[in-house]
Parts: sequence; structure tokens; C-alpha cells
Amino acid sequence: MRQLVNPRHKELSVRSQTELLEIPRSTLYYKPIGESPENLEIMQKMDKHHIEHPTCGVLGMQDMLRLNGFQINHKRIRRLMRLMNIRVKYPQKSLSNPGARKYILPYLLRGLDIVKTNQVWSIDISYIPMKQGFMYLTAIMDVRSRYIVGWSLSNTLEKSVCLDLVEESIRKYGAPEIINSDQGVQFTNPSWIQTLKEKGVKISMDGKGRAKDNIWIERFWRTIKQEYVYLNPCDDGLELYKGIRKYMQYYNYNRAHQGIGRQIPGVVYKTVA
Repeated sequence: MRQLVNPRHKELSVRSQTELLEIPRSTLYYKPIGESPENLEIMQKMDKHHIEHPTCGVLGMQDMLRLNGFQINHKRIRRLMRLMNIRVKYPQKSLSNPGARKYILPYLLRGLDIVKTNQVWSIDISYIPMKQGFMYLTAIMDVRSRYIVGWSLSNTLEKSVCLDLVEESIRKYGAPEIINSDQGVQFTNPSWIQTLKEKGVKISMDGKGRAKDNIWIERFWRTIKQEYVYLNPCDDGLELYKGIRKYMQYYNYNRAHQGIGRQIPGVVYKTVA
């Protein structure tokens, strides 16, 4: 039945297809996305380089790969960067198509004093390398406490993954005053915007390519990848899911965070209102 679901269907979302087929959507999301062994090796090097150098674009990636023995053209690098959901962090000409532009909203956090929990949430998606493929991890962070209020592992960039996650997080913790994201298609669409507006949540979006607009969750990606993902390459999606679940528990409840004065995110989230 899972083979009947087409993530690129022009009219039906993955959610609609699984509902019609009466299969749980979660069963689709733990199969890694495949690429050639060489591309997987290249992507892992690109991911590590991007974590350390988020302003590095296609030409910088090409230089880095050449120094590591890979002679590949910029078109291939650009395709892999899109596949990995890598967005270079520097001011650049907007590439958003006119249809999506009307859903791009202003950045609301500049100069804002974030002093309480559920004041601002930050959401983002990151590529997660595996032994035989890769997956995508979506996370929502409460900015004041650095607590991860929700996360989801999937093999698709389908818009419904982010929408389901934010709805689940709001049901569990209540709605934030503001939620901040980048300008990806998952967040610049009418379903995302209408859902949050109905819940009374203000929407903030990073300036195109601005390095520091969503810095809190960018630092989280570096942390989880350096402390868990790169050290524990997984064979399959279920193994990865279990490992990330264990790490999230550690991050939220046992790991002192420098950004909040060496306190524990879970403790701060429950005590700072």
C-alpha cells in the first residue's frame, strides 16, 4: 500500500492520499531517501561544512569538495543543496516566485526582548545523514528556554509535516505569541498562515538569507549533529527515530545550555512564565 503513495502528486497531498488509502502516515516517513553512494558521501561533507560555515554558497562548496578530491559541477552541487534543504545565510536576491511572495511576512523579532516562555517559537527543517540515505528533521524550539516543544522525523518535505507538528505542539503546550521560520515553501503557503492566524499566533519570517534571524535553532542543529548524528550513523529510519528521541530527552532535561546561563531547558520552560 505504501508504494501507492506519490509524494509528488499534483492534486493530492501525502496526508490526503494516506487518508484515502486508510494507512497511517507515519509508516511512510521512516524509510530513508536514497542517493548514489558518492552523492551521499558528498552530501555528508556538505552538511558538516554548512554547519560550520553557513554563509558558504555553491562556489564555496565546490572549492571545499575539490580540496577533498571531488570534481563536480555547480549544477550538481545546487541540486544537492536543494535536496538537503540548505539555504545559504547571506543577503541575496529573492528567488521566491511571485505566487509565493504574497505569503512572505516580515521579521518581527528585531529588537524584541524575549523574556518568557511561549512568547516566541522557532521552527526549522534540517537534513540528517544516514549510512544508506538521509531523512529530514523538523523541530520547534521555545526561544526563551531553548526547550524543544516538538519534533518530527520524515523522508519528505511535504508541507503537512510542519503543519501537523505545529498543531500537535500547540495542543500539548498552548499557542505561542509568535512563531518564526524561514521563507521555505512549508511556511509560505495559505494553509500554514491560515492555521496559525486562526490560533491567534503572529507569524514572523527571516529576511532572505539573513544569518542571525533564526540563530537559536541554527545552533541547535549544530549541537544535535555534532553530539549525536555524526557520531551515530544509523542504518534505518526507525533506529534514527529512537536515537533522536533519546537525544531530545537528554537535550531537554539533562543538558545544561550555555545560552540560558548553563540551565536545563526543560526546567526553564516550566519555571519562566
